[in-house]
Amino acid sequence: MTMDDLIARQVRVTRQENALCAAASFDRDAANAFQLYVAESLAFAAKRAGFLYGRVDAETKGVFVDFIYEPPQQGSEDVLHLMRDPDEEARVDAIAEGLGMRRVGLVFTQAVGRKASETGEYTVSNREVVQAAQLQAEGGIPEWVTAIVKLEVGDDGTGDVHFEAFQMSEICVKLFKDGVLETEVGDSDDPRLSKMRKEVVAGGKDTMEVDNDFFLVPVKISDHQGGNDSLVHSQ
Repeated sequence: MTMDDLIARQVRVTRQENALCAAASFDRDAANAFQLYVAESLAFAAKRAGFLYGRVDAETKGVFVDFIYEPPQQGSEDVLHLMRDPDEEARVDAIAEGLGMRRVGLVFTQAVGRKASETGEYTVSNREVVQAAQLQAEGGIPEWVTAIVKLEVGDDGTGDVHFEAFQMSEICVKLFKDGVLETEVGDSDDPRLSKMRKEVVAGGKDTMEVDNDFFLVPVKISDHQGGNDSLVHSQ
């Protein structure tokens, strides 16, 4: 094998400039019900997640989220286990289809006391990258969106709930599908970095670890007022 062959076979991780989802709009009641439960019942001390259901505008490629289904789950500060029930999910999918909707994304919260990184702040952890990539791969639509909800505490001690929307880059989903992205994350791993099972090229360097920010593609976020039931909640 020549050097050119080796270079051609290397996986190159670059930032994706544009999202395939033009924008994400959340029904105000659905978004409020989701964050209110996390704020009042969990005090943002543990992670929580839900599947987003709504519509994709075929012309604009924008996503409209009209309700959130929260599957049975267990969350801690850093780990979220979704205890998925295929039969229950099929029923939710059927309800959504009857309303002219489908599953369009994932929303999860970040706990206030989540694991810190010695190298500084980070937007998503390595565990969150794996989970988001897996569900985007499963989602089956180019416009699949991942939303993050977090409590930002100001210098005066007051808190403000903040929503952000992203897509995982196409290369991130491909790395997951191809088995290159390491899915087993240890407690001692730096949460800012995603491990690879083989060497890739990122930032012009050969590496076995990639900064999670390389995989995030920001999506514009807004809200709207809908008339549908906003939350399907499972304990």
